[in-house]
Amino acid sequence: MSGGGVRTVRAGKHTVEVHRPDKVLFPAGDGAKEYTKGDLVDYYRSVAPFMLPHLRGRPLMLERHPDGLGGPRFMQKNTPDGYPEWIGRVEVPKEGGTVRHTVCDDTATLLYLADQAALTVHRWLSRAGDVERPDRMVFDLDPAGDDDFAAVHEAAWLLGELLDELRLPSALMTTGSRGLHVIVPLDGRQGFDEVRAFAKDVADTLVAGHPDRFTTAARKKDRGHRLYLDVQRNGYAQTAVAPFTVRAKPGAPVATPMSWTQLDDPGLDARRWTVADALEQARTRPWDGVPAKGRALGPARRRLNALMPS
Repeated sequence: MSGGGVRTVRAGKHTVEVHRPDKVLFPAGDGAKEYTKGDLVDYYRSVAPFMLPHLRGRPLMLERHPDGLGGPRFMQKNTPDGYPEWIGRVEVPKEGGTVRHTVCDDTATLLYLADQAALTVHRWLSRAGDVERPDRMVFDLDPAGDDDFAAVHEAAWLLGELLDELRLPSALMTTGSRGLHVIVPLDGRQGFDEVRAFAKDVADTLVAGHPDRFTTAARKKDRGHRLYLDVQRNGYAQTAVAPFTVRAKPGAPVATPMSWTQLDDPGLDARRWTVADALEQARTRPWDGVPAKGRALGPARRRLNALMPS
């Protein structure tokens, strides 16, 4: 139903009101299509069965653009008091207090967040039940320039081969922005500091073999034209873009899971999929080959130590 600038959408036990569904969030221009808030809601409703398994039980940070791409951006951690009581929340310790993060466990919550113009959902790498211990490790392959996807392609292949050597299954995802994420499921036994230190050593091992092409330098001025192997997302309270989330870029690109065999597709870049075709990609279930149960880092650490430069 719609009327008075409000459209109602039923999702499970809840009805969500979509206010001003015709409001343009992604303007047309330079070859990019126009998308409205109603289009955003429709996309998230359709992709929810594939997206929710990657969100459930995790603290979220929401990237909100109430006036669309041309307006201000808000990074929302705390859940406002006005959110419906049926939306999940988790109190997470921070220095000097706590943060009450939103948790998205169902389609209705995802649609409510879309109505709030939360274009992009950023998730923690740990779950609400044990926020100190991540069950995901993320490598962000960040090129020096938007047009340097060849470096991302090379880094992904080399990193994937190294992780295979360490016997750590990995999954590949476009970020919808500039590069790719390589994601490793973990068993959740190690804390963030240990996981980040391991990820840094993996990245440093790759850099040691290709120092002219890759770097782990956190400062942009120290990177030059090299691709940045970013492991900083593996820290406590850090987040990474969620699979199938929309990015605040022209044309509404989507952070989209993909198979390793798709890495060589000629048309691949970080914004390969958008709200127009990400659902089609989701239906191919590109991550079905990744084990559901994450691996322990202990054996991988011993293998990595044997490979690291002395």
